Amino acid sequence: MLRNPALKAVHAATQRYVSGQVRNYSRRALTTLANFPDLRMETMVQTTTKHGMDVIHDPLLSKGTAFSLSERERLGIRGLVPPRTQEMDKQLQRIIRNLRGCRTPLEKFVFMTALQDRNETLYYRLLIDNLEELSQIIYTPTVGEACQRFHSIYRRARGMYFSSHDRGQMAAMVHNWPHDQVDVIVVTDGSRVLGLGDLGANGMQIPIGKLSLYVAGGGIRPTSILPVVLDVGTNNEELLNDPLYLGMGHRRLDGDEYYSFVDEWVHAIQNRYPDALIQFEDFKYPHAYNLLHKYQDKVCCFNDDIQSTSAVALAGVLASLKARGKAIDDLNEERIVCVGAGSAGVGVCEGIVDCMVEQGKVKSRAEAYSRIWMLDQHGLIGNPHLGSEETGKRAPIGLADRAELDERQLQYLKKDMHDRTNLEDVVKAIKPTVILGLSGAPGVFTEGAIRAMAEGVEKPVVFPLSNPTRSSECSAEQAFEWTDGRAIFASGSPFKDVEYKGEIRKVNQINNAMSFPGLGLGITVSRATRVTGKMFMETAITIANMASEDQLKNGVLFPGVSSLREVSKEVAAKVCEVAYEQGLARAQLRQGVSLKDVIEESMWDPEYVPTIRIDGHM
Repeated sequence: MLRNPALKAVHAATQRYVSGQVRNYSRRALTTLANFPDLRMETMVQTTTKHGMDVIHDPLLSKGTAFSLSERERLGIRGLVPPRTQEMDKQLQRIIRNLRGCRTPLEKFVFMTALQDRNETLYYRLLIDNLEELSQIIYTPTVGEACQRFHSIYRRARGMYFSSHDRGQMAAMVHNWPHDQVDVIVVTDGSRVLGLGDLGANGMQIPIGKLSLYVAGGGIRPTSILPVVLDVGTNNEELLNDPLYLGMGHRRLDGDEYYSFVDEWVHAIQNRYPDALIQFEDFKYPHAYNLLHKYQDKVCCFNDDIQSTSAVALAGVLASLKARGKAIDDLNEERIVCVGAGSAGVGVCEGIVDCMVEQGKVKSRAEAYSRIWMLDQHGLIGNPHLGSEETGKRAPIGLADRAELDERQLQYLKKDMHDRTNLEDVVKAIKPTVILGLSGAPGVFTEGAIRAMAEGVEKPVVFPLSNPTRSSECSAEQAFEWTDGRAIFASGSPFKDVEYKGEIRKVNQINNAMSFPGLGLGITVSRATRVTGKMFMETAITIANMASEDQLKNGVLFPGVSSLREVSKEVAAKVCEVAYEQGLARAQLRQGVSLKDVIEESMWDPEYVPTIRIDGHM
């Protein structure tokens, strides 16, 4: 409370001025969009009703040592922070020096989490300025270890947990979240975290990491994101027996009980945040597909593992066509082997099939399926009833009858090839141009298989896409060694460029972050009501066309993570265009206004702005 009458008068006048300026600025900023009351546009100030230590302890308000003297006075924090004001550049120097002192990636992860918990503006400035390096700390590959040890390194609550204890209460619980506007939600049930399997409630680090990339890469405001875990239990015996585990200590809900639980959550979210984009993340197969099928035509949602992975992998394959001197619409001529038949593997291949059909060079969808050979943990999905070449006898019925496969996987069954044929024999038989790894099985790309592939094509396209690094199907060094340096290589986890016989071979990363931040930005700006397959296909084509001819000649397929914000702008513009074309956009763009300018103005940038304390609501 201000006791000095002069200060009170100044404070009151400042409040009136700021209120008017905010209203006027909002009107000016939003004249580009009709009927689009979106206050996410940058304002000149931030306002709060908080005071004293509540300001310092709020990571969305705190500036650490950067509060000005006038802010310290009006916010009641004078004397509660060191007296010397230091701006963001000095804070970054201190933070970077301390970060460099961390010995392991996990220590850096914990350090970054602590920074996010106390000053989100500084956290995102650091992340954006060092995105290539720090994206590997806050997300893959380090986030895998952070998930495994989440219950050991837990410090402070972030996000929301909806557990089996909360059934019947979710519609009320969702109002516990302190923010009235949420644009993007990332939700997981922790059943298939990266290539690490069932990690239960420990999977919370995945939504947190993904949403950090939405903010840093896509300019979504940190106040309008919501990380969520649906804690339906875990089947991980180690976690169930660990007294420090923070999730529900029972086995997973399944069947109708599971789907009823998810349905209650979706309805609760729709009730409070009907415009929010929901990203389903790390749900195991077949739940991932079943949930996507159930909600994609009813709710603004998508599955990252199925659709984002598909878009970026497709972008890589299309860019590799250009790198080999072919046209993007020559996709139907490729012979593609996919090792991995789960949600990610099937999702990637469905995206490739969609693109072949869209390009119009295949007579049917069945012909597009015929260009892809899919293997699961047993080998090729082939014909279990083909007789042995040696004996002419029919294969025995049993595990080999493939009864466990669903209709999506069965689309890839090769009737003219023996079921469970191993990878090397498949490669020798079909001479693939592209090999994709989405298995989570380290080393499954054997030397024999890759060398056999290299014998059949001049520039073999080798994409081991499993995360984290230790789950990769092969390393970059192995791929170049086994192909005599001729491979076009991209991986799911980051690898360094490889020196081969005195020359540098470029390594690309098929990173979902190249697609989902831009997609989320485009959905948010256009206020699209649904996410469609065409949005993902156009995302893939946009990314595939971003590399220059010189880059493609040198094996670079698309820009690196350091260019993520620029990539996101391009992707967002294309997503907006599709939303308008398909009649899904609710934001009305005024005539003569550049869509890209609107997108750029919508992107949040982490800079300190003056903070004003107000009494009540403006």
